[in-house]
Amino acid sequence: MKKTSGHDMTDHSGHGGARPGGLAVSEGGYTLEFDSTILSAGVRTVTFRVTGPDGRPVTGFTPEHGKELHLIAVRRDTTGFQHVHPVMDEKGTWSVEVTLTPGDWRFFADIHPAGHDGTLTLGIDASVAGAYDPQPISEDTRTAHVDGYTVTLDGDLAPGEMGELTLTVSREGKPVTDLEPYLEAYGHLVALRVGDLGYLHVHPEGEPGDGTTEPGPGITFLAAAPSGGTYRLYLDFQHDGTVRTAEFTVRATQAASDHTGHHHGHHGHHH
Repeated sequence: MKKTSGHDMTDHSGHGGARPGGLAVSEGGYTLEFDSTILSAGVRTVTFRVTGPDGRPVTGFTPEHGKELHLIAVRRDTTGFQHVHPVMDEKGTWSVEVTLTPGDWRFFADIHPAGHDGTLTLGIDASVAGAYDPQPISEDTRTAHVDGYTVTLDGDLAPGEMGELTLTVSREGKPVTDLEPYLEAYGHLVALRVGDLGYLHVHPEGEPGDGTTEPGPGITFLAAAPSGGTYRLYLDFQHDGTVRTAEFTVRATQAASDHTGHHHGHHGHHH
């Protein structure tokens, strides 16, 4: 049985479906509240809650990708990306450790409150004191190196059009064919729009144990860009018991959609 994990592809197709999440601290009556949005650098425990339409902390969530809440932390210059899984107490307060450097940070909570008709991504800014050394965004990068692994990205992001992105993992020149499941998939991909850190929902094609999805070297995702522009992509993958993150920079252009092989009748009139 194919599980849609609450994301039916129907609501992510076409031009309206790729609306980024995480641009608002409150949506649909749900609000992300941090105990403090002024933090100190280093390894820190952040505590927060999600309040519901009644103003009280939400304690019931529908798991997505194996977790009731995914917290993404990233500095506004797109460095320091972390995807962590906080623990909730009985009162609805979540806590988790993150590693922070000085600068402006954005935190995203990816949730599906029980009784709500789908997932929400709420975002909040936090400030970390200290000498801030903002880093330039890299140009288009299709290859990432992390801990002896090389990950290459194939495919393009096209505005308003669903396309395939395939990430291929190798180690010391050899394809990795024994990736381990992570969050009910062989990889978890987050895409953020540079400039406002709009958060894209990206869906893996297939899942471990479905009889067709191979454990590497390639991991395929479906994604649509909400607009043109530059995007930062972060792939979490697990091998030999360790989760690693590979980072990429991709430009989304209408021209990219002309050679993805996904022709949806938008072509033949180039502006």
